Amino acid sequence: MNQDNKFLKYAAMGAALLVLPLVLQFFGNAWVRIADLALLYVMLALGLNIVVGYAGLLDLGYVAFYAVGAYLFGLLASPQLTDNFAAIAALFPNGLHTPWWVIIPVGAVVAAFAGALLGAPTLKLRGDYLAIVTLGFGEIVRIFMNNLDHPINITNGPKGLGQIDSISFFGLDLAKRLSIGSFDISSVTLYYYLFLVLVVLTVIICYRLQDSRIGRAWMAIREDEIAAKAMGINTRNMKLLAFGMGASFGGVAGAMFGAFQGFVSPESFSLMESVMIVAMVVLGGIGHIPGVILGAVLLSALPEVLRYVAGPLQAMTDGRLDSAILRQLLIALAMIIVMLLRPRGLWPAPEHGKSLQQVR
Repeated sequence: MNQDNKFLKYAAMGAALLVLPLVLQFFGNAWVRIADLALLYVMLALGLNIVVGYAGLLDLGYVAFYAVGAYLFGLLASPQLTDNFAAIAALFPNGLHTPWWVIIPVGAVVAAFAGALLGAPTLKLRGDYLAIVTLGFGEIVRIFMNNLDHPINITNGPKGLGQIDSISFFGLDLAKRLSIGSFDISSVTLYYYLFLVLVVLTVIICYRLQDSRIGRAWMAIREDEIAAKAMGINTRNMKLLAFGMGASFGGVAGAMFGAFQGFVSPESFSLMESVMIVAMVVLGGIGHIPGVILGAVLLSALPEVLRYVAGPLQAMTDGRLDSAILRQLLIALAMIIVMLLRPRGLWPAPEHGKSLQQVR
């Protein structure tokens, strides 16, 4: 009976997720776009949860892997390289239009390599020191993307990369509206279903990792690294694997962001983005997949919802306070209140072991 109830619950949840963008379309494509970005943030939060939640490694530069994936898609599926390098233009006279199904695995591998590259010099660092190093790494990547337009124009600097190819499935271009009889499905709705499939795959992988020997090794390192090493766990390799696995999800999400936007620039990968992704993991519940998903959805949608609150507040002050500042203030206040009332997150992982005995 419990299995039947679980199946019905998942079936109802799946049906609701499938119908959601079609309902949101009636209120405007802007709401579907918010749902699309929420799904991308869910992927990012789940990837960071591997590093922070499972392995206990505080990473404040996670947005760098997001940028790596986005710029990789932008470079391989736009005129940027062929316009600036004669040798590449000679090899690809029709333009460099790399298929998305090639770029996505390449983006995951390149981002994983970048994650391992970040993890290698930080293996002996913990806590605040690790956070500072990863924070610096994230800023270095953003500054590189912002300045690699001289002396050779690779990233087009602060102008960003435009004219990025959209994703196509068997002749179906997700950037174009799909008409089925008298019913139209917008481009943002088509991308929603693609992102939903990727999020479901990410959740499945995270659950499999959590219950695997690797996941248990990560959690042992998180609880007590010295004890884990004494038990025979290769903490060096496990940490590098955590950085690489977490970064690969960021790379895939970044590639999807580049295809969805059709444009990428360094401004999309600021420090604030990294802070928000960490906040999603902490606010939802560190190490708990449903909690991380909840935190990602809430924090990605909250700024847009607060537009309707910040506007009247701005009017009450006769326009003296900027609405964007008010939104940030309201988000910060909401996060402070939640963390005071729910210090372990909105949906924390269930207590077990010694922690459960202490609660009792």
